Amino acid sequence: EKPQVGEVVQVGSGKRNDDGSRQEMEVKVGDKVLYSKYAGTDVKLGGDEYVLLSEKDILAIVS
Repeated sequence: EKPQVGEVVQVGSGKRNDDGSRQEMEVKVGDKVLYSKYAGTDVKLGGDEYVLLSEKDILAIVS
């Protein structure tokens, strides 16, 4: 199956490391990303549809 394409509209604070520090996210707001059709969770908020993804589920960042 073809991967899905989406635009990042929000990112979290990153992964917490064992020492308590945060590892910054590689994706940024505005990035276009490819992800598997079955990755993430579909959510509707205020009439808009979003897919919530873990960064590990992103296959690629495209320009």
